[in-house]
Amino acid sequence: MDHSQAPVLAALADYQRRKDIPFTPPGHKQARGADKRVVEVLGAAVFCSDIVATAGLDDRRSSNRILEYAQELMADAVGAEQAFFTTCGSSLSVKAAMLSVAGPHEQLLVGRDAHKAVASGLILSGVQPIWVEPQWDSDLKLAHPPAPAAYAAAFEQHPDARGALVISPTPYGTCADLSALVRVCHNHGRPLIVDEAWGAHLPFHPDLPAWAMDAGADVCVTSVHKMGAGLEQGSVVHQQGGVVDPAVLKACVDLLGTTSPSVLIYAGLDGWRRHMVEHGHELISAALDLAQRTRAQIEDIDGLHVHGAEFTGPGRAFDRDPLQIVIDITGLGVLGYRAADWLHSNHHINLHLSDHRRICAQLSYADDTDTTRALLTALRDLAAHASDLRGGPTVDVPAPEKLRMELVQLPQNAFFGRTENVSATAAPGRVSAEILAPYPPGIPVVLPGERITQPVMDYLISGVRAGMVVDASDPQLNRIRVLVEN
Repeated sequence: MDHSQAPVLAALADYQRRKDIPFTPPGHKQARGADKRVVEVLGAAVFCSDIVATAGLDDRRSSNRILEYAQELMADAVGAEQAFFTTCGSSLSVKAAMLSVAGPHEQLLVGRDAHKAVASGLILSGVQPIWVEPQWDSDLKLAHPPAPAAYAAAFEQHPDARGALVISPTPYGTCADLSALVRVCHNHGRPLIVDEAWGAHLPFHPDLPAWAMDAGADVCVTSVHKMGAGLEQGSVVHQQGGVVDPAVLKACVDLLGTTSPSVLIYAGLDGWRRHMVEHGHELISAALDLAQRTRAQIEDIDGLHVHGAEFTGPGRAFDRDPLQIVIDITGLGVLGYRAADWLHSNHHINLHLSDHRRICAQLSYADDTDTTRALLTALRDLAAHASDLRGGPTVDVPAPEKLRMELVQLPQNAFFGRTENVSATAAPGRVSAEILAPYPPGIPVVLPGERITQPVMDYLISGVRAGMVVDASDPQLNRIRVLVEN
């Protein structure tokens, strides 16, 4: 296919050149109705490119196949058979992928390190999750993707499960053995869904971890806005093979997607694909070299250690993305939350994520020596001021087995059942009716339907006191929404 083409961008340019007069949404009518104060911040070009997809970008019948052609180009670029653009992020895309595989009360094998978006999909769909345990590093207190053997054992115990879902890479950049997982799933005649939200760049360089489609996965979800250069909310669902019907997958994408998609986001996806096909290898090569140099320089800062080889190996991750620079700061004696806040306040450095002992800086091919120099300067200053940041509340991180809870209700039933709010001290022993997820990275500690335990509440409450942000109905966790049981 001709990857010099960007059909969405070309159609936008044609629209602007024709000077069409819209009697359709959006109501700002090419910025004419927009508040001048808004235009001063956003720019008129944003509004001039904000048009409807039909009777705007394309005609009423979509007879020019502009979006379809852009999706075909994307699929060809990454070696998929089908690609579907979505404009509500991978949070929507992964729900559509789940719905295409399993329905209400059917079983789906899911890694328990799944993102909140997967948990939301379970609530909306009524699917019964069969949890597959991650590989826990008890020393580092960090979860890596589940091993293929764990999925194989889950299929043996639950042969009626409709498929499996794995998150790879994780927000920390650690990756599953996807080829082995595909073999496990296909040996049972079931599909593998890969939530690869953090891996949109993987198809475009051989020195990065394996791309899900190359590994043989059936459906893969990517967030182009995370590690690519698309606009926020730009996501793609990729599909190949015959285990998942592409017509069913498309119907599920349409079911959840908006009927007013953003052409701006489509254009970002389209242009990024062209850029990657034409220049992706050289851009990512430069980013990998920059990351290697940056990692070495951070390692030279007293009290800081950049995780690398200890993330992979038996009982740990299969591979890792070196563009996620995960820094252990236990040598400084400072909590990751406190360090992240200090870097933001004092150096205007915004980190990808932080936890009780780590901070993480995400690099992409958009970074250069100027941005990494600013990061290094800030980290050196952090080390110099570590004594000012020590002390205060700490996080009571339990052993991995203490974080596991019994799933006594379907997530959907617990979420939509009769509920009440109770104090945090009364929550242990009760069935949660809400998601409790430290954010970022947004991986739920508690899911609807799980019976809350004391160690889990101790962990979350101590985390909030130490600076953890918890996505919950009451972020301070004074009150917890629980199921009313007979």
